[in-house]
Amino acid sequence: MRLFLDANVIFAAAISPNGRCSALFQLASAGYCVLLTSPHALEETRRNITAKYPEALTRLERDLIPEVVIVGEEPLSRVYWAIELGLPLKDAPILATAVENRADLLVTGDKKHFGSFYGQVLEGMTVVDLQKAIARLLNQEKL
Repeated sequence: MRLFLDANVIFAAAISPNGRCSALFQLASAGYCVLLTSPHALEETRRNITAKYPEALTRLERDLIPEVVIVGEEPLSRVYWAIELGLPLKDAPILATAVENRADLLVTGDKKHFGSFYGQVLEGMTVVDLQKAIARLLNQEKL
């Protein structure tokens, strides 16, 4: 299963090594999934960690980023598609890139902007929160 991680999921894993978001990285290491993200999401993660938890930057760079496949950015037409669905400009590239790179799940904790999409299947990809992502991974066979 291919999981596209929003910046807030990577951020949480970086600042909390024993937290639930870090479990996704452990499940990926155990062969349950492949983690994807974009340069856009990583830049947002780095910016927020640097501003709020600079001590977590080392964990992000050393332990987490090597476990993630960094996919190419989405075409502009796909970003417009996501905006038309109701996402703000800052979040549209996340959905667009996840769909464009054929992720099975887009994992995000951003309930404000993505909450209305939770559980929806958009061109074969489902938007879920962390709890649903972990549940789906544990109910499938390893890759």
